[in-house]
Amino acid sequence: MKSDRISREELIALYQIEVEFFQELESCGLIQTQRENEITYLYYEDLSAFERLLNFHYDLEVNVPGLEVITHLLNQITALQSENRRLLKGGSHA
Repeated sequence: MKSDRISREELIALYQIEVEFFQELESCGLIQTQRENEITYLYYEDLSAFERLLNFHYDLEVNVPGLEVITHLLNQITALQSENRRLLKGGSHA
């Protein structure tokens, strides 16, 4: 089903980015892609994370290793927030 994803070439043209930058994000595991018939695709559900990485890189001039650190920290924050909600939902039994 092609309506739930966008090709790498379309993303590069739409956002006017270098193919090398896309490939770096992919090789570092910062974006998950699917390859079909020699075409690389990004799922629409991952588009907001992709756009966030673009903004950090192009607007704030964060390099790819910095993007890896930021992504790791944001994932940790999300996990801690989920754990905090779980603990609060369970109530305090001191």
